[in-house]
Amino acid sequence: MKLTRRTILGAASALAVMAAPLAATAQDLPRNVRMVIGSTSTGGDTYQNSAIVAEALAEKLGINIKVDAVGASEAFKALGRDKRGTTLMIFHDQSYLGNLYGRKGYDDPFANYTVGPTVAINPGNAYLVPADSPYGSMEDILKAAEAGERVRVAIQPGGVSEIGFSALKNAAQVRAPGSEENIVAVNTGSQSDKNQAMWDDLADVINGSIQANEQFTQLAADDQKAMRFVWITARPETLEQAPAEGMGNTSRDDLLAFASPETSVTLDGSADFTFDKEFFFLFNKDMDPAIIDTIDAALTEIYAEGAIQDRQKASFFIPNFLPSAEARAHLTEKRDTYAKVIEAITEN
Repeated sequence: MKLTRRTILGAASALAVMAAPLAATAQDLPRNVRMVIGSTSTGGDTYQNSAIVAEALAEKLGINIKVDAVGASEAFKALGRDKRGTTLMIFHDQSYLGNLYGRKGYDDPFANYTVGPTVAINPGNAYLVPADSPYGSMEDILKAAEAGERVRVAIQPGGVSEIGFSALKNAAQVRAPGSEENIVAVNTGSQSDKNQAMWDDLADVINGSIQANEQFTQLAADDQKAMRFVWITARPETLEQAPAEGMGNTSRDDLLAFASPETSVTLDGSADFTFDKEFFFLFNKDMDPAIIDTIDAALTEIYAEGAIQDRQKASFFIPNFLPSAEARAHLTEKRDTYAKVIEAITEN
């Protein structure tokens, strides 16, 4: 090959890009970016997680990112309208669970958008009973259903809140076909609504979270609002990464007692059902792939540096960065597993 001045300069330019990939590709992103999230709350876990990631990404790329809590339906609409890259989205498993449960406003995110990198897990998805409940464990609940007792479970239908309920019904069906009919949903709204259903004796079990409900597990047993954990759906490998002090006055070891394998809710008679609530990016399907590459590269450096992990763990999130291609494969497999659980209980 004949070396020319143009060839030499081109090679030098390529080496410079490899040496400073973010500086070379940050131009792919607009200067001002709106990050919409699938929640309307600025105090919830979706906003907290997104704010941590947005701040780190904005600093790394030298751009402005504003987190906008518009809710799932409006977020998907905004993302669908903007292929320029000025609108990005962060949400969690609700994005595909809502579609699996047939909720209005939830298109298949794998078909209608581009699923991007994962950034963190909230390991807090939990189920609780009143402090004076006769059910001391999930085993007690499943045996009660087998014995013909009606067990009422308060959930917010159509997503993260419901998937554990579906798993509970599936486990009952696997263990004793027909007993799943005794696991019944009490459909409510927010966490406060689910809590109130318990306090009003309208539910025997509620879906909750470590973050929102741990305080009620510390109340005196005779307090009307006192609760007990019976199940935490997160994988034990996820919970083991949480700070040893856990949350509030409940240590990590205490929390692990409510997760698999110590607390077993079977998936298929051999493996346990587990569920990690994972947060990930979603992009407009027609957005320039170079922007996704830029975000992947930036997050790779951010997570290699390590500071973001400390911020996430301080808020009881588990760092979980996977670049886009790996994240899509992982989340597709996860979606397919939960689709089978939902299908199993709706076919019978």
